[in-house]
Amino acid sequence: MTQEKVLAALSNVQEPDLGKDIVTLNMVKDLEIDGNYVSFTVVLTTPACPMKDHIKNACINAVRLLVNKDATVNVKFTANTSTNRKDIQPQSLLPKVKNVIAVVSGKGGVGKSTVAANFALALARGGASVGLMDADIYGPSVPIMFGVRGERPMMTSGGEGGKGLIVPLEKYGIKLMSIGLLVDEKNAVVWRGPMASSAIRQFITDVAWDQLDYLVIDMPPGTGDIHLTLLQTAPVTGVIVVTTPQDVALADAKKGIAMFGQAQLKIPIIGLVENMSYFTPAELPENKYYIFGKEGGRKLAEEYDIPFLGQIPLVQSIREGGDTGVPIMMSDDAVTKKAFSDFAGNAARSIAMLNANMRAERVAEVVA
Repeated sequence: MTQEKVLAALSNVQEPDLGKDIVTLNMVKDLEIDGNYVSFTVVLTTPACPMKDHIKNACINAVRLLVNKDATVNVKFTANTSTNRKDIQPQSLLPKVKNVIAVVSGKGGVGKSTVAANFALALARGGASVGLMDADIYGPSVPIMFGVRGERPMMTSGGEGGKGLIVPLEKYGIKLMSIGLLVDEKNAVVWRGPMASSAIRQFITDVAWDQLDYLVIDMPPGTGDIHLTLLQTAPVTGVIVVTTPQDVALADAKKGIAMFGQAQLKIPIIGLVENMSYFTPAELPENKYYIFGKEGGRKLAEEYDIPFLGQIPLVQSIREGGDTGVPIMMSDDAVTKKAFSDFAGNAARSIAMLNANMRAERVAEVVA
């Protein structure tokens, strides 16, 4: 075996989303050969890549079929998370954050905060460095969901010119920031729009987010001041729209989708995820009851020609996890964790395709 022959074989392995082979894309590194043993590293565009096993098997088969049928092939993975940011300078906003992902919904009550929290955790479990910003000023839920009620962030003088910065809390391997960590939860946040928008700006400019592959922003429901402020201030990569299957929620989701296509924003839509898709009782894990209707989110994604990222079931353990401060991604509920992991993987693929300036096709075909 020679390096030339192995690379020629690996040039037959396609990166499923980018449509080119992994050699042309310069994804093969540290190739070593010793007799029948060959080892190399594949550099992925995201640690949360759901196609990892597919790429690994394709690499092994290519070497054995085209070079040496007796080869022992050791495929290792690392990731260099892609970004489409061209503005990264020391004085830029969020200069060390590769991707800023806004999680939005047209209306309240669709489980947006639950989706955002578990999405962030699923990305982190895939090996990414992740932050979660709770931008829902009037209804912050991150302190409850992560079990950090009453905790207060520290300050550091690590900003430019010794400027004081807020240090986000860390829990379950991700960085957290919320107005609920700065204001007593018994006090209502009674602010006019400009004050709320100013607070959001501070979460972008005055928080020490440091190096992150993804900063997930849990947006307030609807379309208003805070959305415009954040989307026009932060270098947002794209938005994920959360809906439930029923017509009322879908009608509001359409308004959210329309908002991001307006000329003054033009924010790409990473995809749509359908929450509370079906009810599965714990004692009957194979049964699915479509309480709010069936396939509404998928049909909406098809109507607007945006990627459909997955379906999240309506199960009691998701609600319990949010209330007790242990999100479902940190539990033993394998079925529900898989739903969030699949959704996060599909979103990561869609983000990588956006960053490669490719049109993101429907990356998920979730079987209900």
